[in-house]
Amino acid sequence: MEDPKTISPKCCCGKAQEPAIADHAGSGKVDRGTIPVVSTTLSLADRLGAWKVRWGIKRGRYRVTPGLYAIGHPGDKDVVLVSSNYKLSFDELRKELDGLNVWILVLDTKGINVWCAAGKGTFGTDELVRRIAVTGLPEVVSHRALILPQLSAPGVSGFEVKKRSGFAVIFGPIRARDIKSFLDHGMKADARMRRVTFSFRDRLKVVPVEFVGAMKYFIIYAAILAIWLFARGGLTVRSLRDGSLPFLGAVLIGSVITPVLLPWIPFRSFTLKGWVMGFLWAIGLSAFQKAGIPLLAGNLLLLPAIAAYLALNFTGSTTFTSQNGVNKEIRIFARPMAITALIGIALLILGR
Repeated sequence: MEDPKTISPKCCCGKAQEPAIADHAGSGKVDRGTIPVVSTTLSLADRLGAWKVRWGIKRGRYRVTPGLYAIGHPGDKDVVLVSSNYKLSFDELRKELDGLNVWILVLDTKGINVWCAAGKGTFGTDELVRRIAVTGLPEVVSHRALILPQLSAPGVSGFEVKKRSGFAVIFGPIRARDIKSFLDHGMKADARMRRVTFSFRDRLKVVPVEFVGAMKYFIIYAAILAIWLFARGGLTVRSLRDGSLPFLGAVLIGSVITPVLLPWIPFRSFTLKGWVMGFLWAIGLSAFQKAGIPLLAGNLLLLPAIAAYLALNFTGSTTFTSQNGVNKEIRIFARPMAITALIGIALLILGR
């Protein structure tokens, strides 16, 4: 879910250093040779790694080596599940497979989760066909079927995979926790397994990484503010606090408050949701500051624009919108946000 700068949706990607599979797996003999046998129990290191990734720490490097893995003691008739090499996705899958004998074919998605990788093309037809050949999968299993996550569907053409590799594609459930039930019911998913949800808990999971990313902007702003105040001879703890508080509040509104309250904020557009919350913050802050006209106008122009931009960033982590919807928001709101923010900055400088 698992995971925009220059105002475009972002996913977890980047240049990475892969963790060795031995860090979270055993190695064992299986019917078709020596293939890594992975545990279904997550270690303390796995859980710590997942926590760090949720906070954006080495997110682009959280990978496993693409290839074929075994759970339990699978034979040539056992099912093959397909996953991305983003370790958080891989771990979410393997921990749900306790007691099963299955194969996991891990694609090289450049450390990107299934959903984002399908959109980017790294979890796609070409990589799937190539990985089948590279791992020698046709010699490992006697059947010709692969179970893919449903969220990979935008990137994979089942017809092309069948034509080029001989393997039929079966799309499994949305969530890994439903895999056992899916297999028990003859590889059939009910309506619940096909429905994408984005609950309060799901939103909380992706808030930390959005917040950490947004705080980079705040640190840059605070540094520029400190230099400006120092140059004018007015750098004090109070002046730095008063100058930083409006921006910090807008960052929290856009990266934390808006995502958490997403379903209850008016409008469909993420930009407008963030703008509404930022506007309320600007009004409340200005009343507290007893702001004059230039300062009030600066707050009302700049702070909602900041919150709106950060809320728009959140579209890469949610099921509430689509790529077309995001592109439409960018076309409509990118220029107004930039213009109002620049005018707001000028007015705030004038007001102070």
